[in-house]
Amino acid sequence: MSVPDAVAAGGTSRSIAVGWLTPKKRLVLMSAICVVAALCFVFLLVRGSWDFTVPRRATMLGAMAVAACTQGIATVLFHTVTHNRILTPSIVGFDSLYVLMQTVTVFLFGGTAIAATEGIPKLLAQTALMVVFATVLYGWLFSGRFGSLYLLLLVGVVLGLSFQSVSTFLQRLLSPTEYDMLSVELFGRISAVKPDYLPLAFGICAVVCLVVWTRRHQLDVLLLGREHATNLGVNHRRELILMLVIVALLISFSTALVGPMTFYGFIVATLTYQVAGDYRHQYVLPMAFLLGFLTLVVAQFVMQHVFYAGGLLTVLIEFVGGLLFLVVLLRKKGAV
Repeated sequence: MSVPDAVAAGGTSRSIAVGWLTPKKRLVLMSAICVVAALCFVFLLVRGSWDFTVPRRATMLGAMAVAACTQGIATVLFHTVTHNRILTPSIVGFDSLYVLMQTVTVFLFGGTAIAATEGIPKLLAQTALMVVFATVLYGWLFSGRFGSLYLLLLVGVVLGLSFQSVSTFLQRLLSPTEYDMLSVELFGRISAVKPDYLPLAFGICAVVCLVVWTRRHQLDVLLLGREHATNLGVNHRRELILMLVIVALLISFSTALVGPMTFYGFIVATLTYQVAGDYRHQYVLPMAFLLGFLTLVVAQFVMQHVFYAGGLLTVLIEFVGGLLFLVVLLRKKGAV
């Protein structure tokens, strides 16, 4: 089975037929569109002081770039190792664990504890806890006699539901004021990211992207499946665990920084497979970042200046992403 055949067998999308645009030209064109969109977002329709508005919009732009990088690349990697394009990394329970951590904090220490503990140490602690959870889960499942990716996904779903149930129970015991303060933390908050966080976020994204880029050819081979990858000299188990840990790191950091965004990565990855024009990760990964960035910038601009509801961007993304997920799922089953 060739790599394109394997991709077609595992996926549901077909690339948009634009014959005169090679994958490289598509990346160049998308990069130019992203630059224009970013400049329009920062400098158009400025009302009030430029000294306040431009730095604030630049910070939001940085947060969008981090969210696009972490969510888009993590979802593509997750699809590669699972050979399934209708899954999202959140199925392993990252979002539910984040909600549980926030809920337990408010339940034990009160609503003011969330504001009092804001800062880089809290961001790193939450990220580290979710990465440790994922690493222990991966290590336990892949080091034993089971060694099954599907068992990993099933355990992730069960743990996610368990975390969600405990969170719901504890939230019912909170006072209305504490619940309101908790609710703010449980929605995506791209517009509320502090500029102090961005240098750390850019550094983590740069290191992870460098590691992923050096292994882009191994990722292409992983698309063939375990047997073919092993026959071609790739250590399938090592690459699988490495990619799952990288996915855990990216999704955990994104969730701790901008809040849960369950279906955003799924939207980006689905669009990327349509637009990239090539199955190879040297084209798919950069296109996932660019499309994710463009999606957030355009959506935030429209929500902010047309509907005057910039704070509802993540709610809209989750709604559209949920609908797209159902459409892709039904098309895969041949129901529509």
